Amino acid sequence: MAIIRNIDVTAQSEVSFDDACRTVVTEASKTLRGIMSFRINEAECVVEHDRIIAYRVTGKVVFQVER
Repeated sequence: MAIIRNIDVTAQSEVSFDDACRTVVTEASKTLRGIMSFRINEAECVVEHDRIIAYRVTGKVVFQVER
């Protein structure tokens, strides 16, 4: 039986939500193996002077625990 674990993460991109999600997976994969998914719980835009300056996603990285 596999053990599945998840951790909460947040990432930000100046380009897009898609890029922020890719950043989560890229950075998390540097220290985690067996990443199965990234579940977005929240997406928000950072606004400054009436302009979007960044895209932020918060969610859970789901991965299988190795024995």
